[in-house]
Formats: sequence, C-alpha cells, structure tokens
Amino acid sequence: MTDPTSPTTTRPALPDTADAPAPTGRRPYAAAFRALIALAALTGVVLDTIDSDDLGRLFSYFTIQSNLLLAIACAWSAHRAWTARPALSPRITGAALLYISITGLVFHFVLSNDASGFAMTSQRTPLESVANQLLHTVTPLTAALDWLLLTTPGGFLIRHAWQWLAYPFLYLPFALIRGALLAPGTDGRYPYPFLDVDLHGYAGIAINAVVFGLAFYALALTLVLLDRIRPHLQPRRNRISPTASGRLK
Repeated sequence: MTDPTSPTTTRPALPDTADAPAPTGRRPYAAAFRALIALAALTGVVLDTIDSDDLGRLFSYFTIQSNLLLAIACAWSAHRAWTARPALSPRITGAALLYISITGLVFHFVLSNDASGFAMTSQRTPLESVANQLLHTVTPLTAALDWLLLTTPGGFLIRHAWQWLAYPFLYLPFALIRGALLAPGTDGRYPYPFLDVDLHGYAGIAINAVVFGLAFYALALTLVLLDRIRPHLQPRRNRISPTASGRLK
C-alpha cells in the first residue's frame, strides 16, 4: 500500500473559491419588470401627447416630467440588470421613486379630492382616462413594488432625503416663471391649483410651497426609514454547496 504521508500522493491545492467574489449575474426578472414600468410610463405620456393640443402645457406638468424620469431610470436599470452589470445608485433610483410617489399621492389625495380645496376634476376623453391611470396609479404602484421586491435594502441614506428635494423645489420657480410669461386668463397658465398665483397670490403660494415641501421631505425620510427596516427577499441558494461556482445538474 502507498504511504499516505508520501509526498507523491500530495494533490495540488485547489483555488479557494470561498473568498472569491461572486459574479453579479443577469437578473432577467428585474430587467423585464423594469422594462414594463418604463413602457407603462412612456405609453401614458404618448397617449396624453396624442390627445393634447398644447404640448408646452402638457410637458409643464410634474406628472409628465416625473414619469419621463422614471422611464429613463427604469430603462437604464433594466439594461444593467439584463447585462449583469451592477445596479444603479440608490441615489438615482430613490429619487425616481420619490418623484413618482409624489405624483401618485398628490393626484389621489389632493387633485382628485374635492375636500382638499385644490381639486382638478374634469371630463376626460377615453385616451386621457387610460393615460391618467397609467401615469398616476400604475407607475407609482409598480415602482414601489420594484423597490420593495427587487432591490437590496439599506441603500437609501438620510442625506439622500434632502438631496432628492432639489428637483421639486426647482419645479416651483419653473412653474411660476412660466405662468408669469403667459397672458392672464391663458388656459393652464399654472399647472396646478396650489401654484395658481391668480387664486392665491405669491404669499399664498409661498405658504403652499412650505406645506408641500415639508410633506415631501417627510415622505423622503419615510422611504429612507422603510428602506432600512424592510426585509431582504433573497433568491434561494444552493443548500448543498453554497460556495460552488456552478449549478447543480
């Protein structure tokens, strides 16, 4: 019998795969879902564009702008997931999530609520009704599902909450300057009733801006907090050999 201590029986050392970084891997389900979100947002914008006779007014709405930003972020993220690249920065995805959340919440609780004092209820064409649901309901809900189910928790930071508010605060002077450049009585001179200087004056608009700004900041902080405490829904791993580099046959 061969001596088990003999150097002739020594096998070459195998590379240590336990400490080797695992490849990112393609994420086809995440890619497909995010592509669908981008498609829903773009479809809603296109339907509104077809049914609009004033594109300048249409694209002045926060709804349209936030959905376009979401479509870009989701398409970009879908491409990275499909090509096995690292996920987008939480600073970017969190911003898109906050803006589309603002769109959905303000629409359902303020603009569609007669008791809010800022309701925008009117008759809509069939195309407008479909676009309305896509842009105010479908995209906010699916963006939230993507965040909760398909992203790693803990990426949002406290400082992101106030950084994300840069766009909503820049939207305020944009809307006011645009309205000031249009003739009084122009239809849609101000995109939303709470930004209508003719109704509230600049002092009233300042108060509305502070109230909405604080609400948006509270929403951003809530997203950061929920991102810290939500569970991490990890895919099932190989229970027999968790460090194996290949799949079981």
